[in-house]
This record gives sequence, C-alpha cells and structure tokens, in this order.
Amino acid sequence: MEGERPRELKSTSVPLRSMTTQQIAVIGCGPIGNLHADIYAGMTDADLVCVCDVDKARADASAARLQVPAFYSVSDMLGATELTMVSVATGGTEYGSDHYEPTMQALSAGLHVLGEKPICNEIGPAEEMVTLAAQRGLCYGINLNHRFTPAARLARKWVDEGRIGHQLFMNMSMWIMNPNESSEWFQIKALHPHTVDIMRYFCGDIEAVQCFATKAPGRTIWSTAQFNMRFRSGALGHLSGSYDIERGHPMERCEVAGVDGRFVIDDMFKEATLYPAGNLEKTVYTNPVFGGMRDFNDTFIARLGRFVEQVNAGVAADQIDGSGADGLAAQKVLAAAIESIKTGTVVAVG
Repeated sequence: MEGERPRELKSTSVPLRSMTTQQIAVIGCGPIGNLHADIYAGMTDADLVCVCDVDKARADASAARLQVPAFYSVSDMLGATELTMVSVATGGTEYGSDHYEPTMQALSAGLHVLGEKPICNEIGPAEEMVTLAAQRGLCYGINLNHRFTPAARLARKWVDEGRIGHQLFMNMSMWIMNPNESSEWFQIKALHPHTVDIMRYFCGDIEAVQCFATKAPGRTIWSTAQFNMRFRSGALGHLSGSYDIERGHPMERCEVAGVDGRFVIDDMFKEATLYPAGNLEKTVYTNPVFGGMRDFNDTFIARLGRFVEQVNAGVAADQIDGSGADGLAAQKVLAAAIESIKTGTVVAVG
C-alpha cells in the first residue's frame, strides 16, 4: 500500500558487481512517484536525496513522509543538490506529456534518468530525449516493468535457448478499467507501451500494424482496440486491449508460438507454461506463495532495482534493459496504430 516501505525482492537477473551508490531524486509526487520514492528509500545501493513537484502540497507531503528535502522546480533542485540520477514520474496528457521537460533538464545536467511510461505522448520529443541521452552517454531507461518479472525472464530464456524455434505468432492482451479520458487516443498511447514492449521483448521489431478500435457505451475515446502486427522476422502478432473491463484474473495474457514449442504467461508474473512441440510433458513456473511477487507493485521493485544495478555496475548506456530506445520503439508502433485507425489501412512502423 502507498506509504509502506517495500520489502526487498531478490533480483531476477544476472547479478552485477556494485561499483557505487546512486544519489537519486524523484520528480513527480503522485501515487507512482511516491512508489518510486519508497522503493529507492528502501534500497541498500541507492540514496533518496530529495523529491520534486510543481504542486507544493504534494512535494511537501512526500518530503515529510520520507524525511528528505522538497523542491518545486527541477532547476532549483539541480542547483541545490548533488545527484547522479532521477526518476521522472510526472504525468500530463495521455500520462506522458509532462515527461519531456524534466527529462531533458536532467540529461542536460549529466544525470541518468529512469522515466515512467509512455516515454512521451508525442514521437518528436521522445526522439529528442533518446538522442540527448545517447549524445551524453547517459543511461536512460523507461519503466517497462512487465518485462522484469521472473516469469517473463524465464520465458525469454526459453526463447534464447531455442525452445520455441522459428516463431510463428504471438497473442497479447491487457485490460483494466480506466474511466479517464484525456484524449481520444489515451487508451492506445498510455496502456500499450507495456504490451507492445513485451511483444518486442519476445519477438523483436514490429514493422507493420493494422488497428481497429471501438468506443464503449458512454465513452468518447477509443477505449478498446485490437491490433494486427507483422514482426520483422515474419512472425505475426495480435494484441487486444481495453480501458473498459474491470480488473480480474488474469488481466494480462501473453502467448508465443513457434515450430518447436509454445509458451503462455498469465498476468506476466503469476505463471509461465512451456508446451514443447511433440511432447505431452509441459514445464510450469508458478509464482511462489513465499518469496515471490505479491502484486503489481513488486514489478516496480524489480524494474527500478535493475536500473540502479546496471548504472552502479557501469553498464554501457546502449545496453540498458528496457531503455529509452525501447520506449521510443513502442510508441512508434502505437503511432502507426493510430494512423491505421484514421486511415483504415495497414501502416508501416516509422
């Protein structure tokens, strides 16, 4: 729950030798920003230095709870603190319009950045963010937390080991109830950075998209959508997503099939099942009752922990797991999907 310090979660990735301790600020003190701050405050290889929000009351409340200084502008914060990294957890239109300015300020100041998804709600600014990070040699990651679960990591291992073989198709779905309507494209831009990143994580780049969307009764936005995709490898993809369905079990499902096998992941962390071709024995990973992930918040612990781990170990900026470039690639797929809805055509991903 918000306000609680998160328990430590064992890393789901290959351990890296810690070289330093990150001095971190969190920009944006809404529910997600406070979750970031709680996680950093509980880390042994990072120090939460301060929080920042243009809303003074929100910044002050977070600062008092966490016992760190509050700032009300990024420029004031940068001028008064010694930092090595920031989390950008601002929101804005389509959950992403307020990411650009603080990210550019932090990168210009020489700081590593972990940003919330979507990387940005517009492609042009997102490209600027990724370009500046690359020019400065800074680590830039996006909170694509669904790929950082033990189940997702194991499934990626199955892919890398060739246990799926030549890939044929992927089916992906995710739904939650979100009554907000900040723009007609809100559901597509804000929900699907996660799903598209998972599709790319397992099957590689997407080169073409066809998308259909509908508006549920009482909605003014395209609140439910289905996507058909073609991966660069030639594999086919299908994605269903909605802001109209109450949460249930599962709320997310992933299936990848190839000539040598197929796997299914329920809720991205609860269970992963491998079905080998021509073999009636299946392999099942089930999230353990003790020591496993308790809920969606634990995926944040795994993702934020991995970013700090990689930065501390001096991992090259272009090797960051769930990078800004990955976030940008996902948004380009979604931009193509929006163009497909507008034109009724299959659209190449830019």
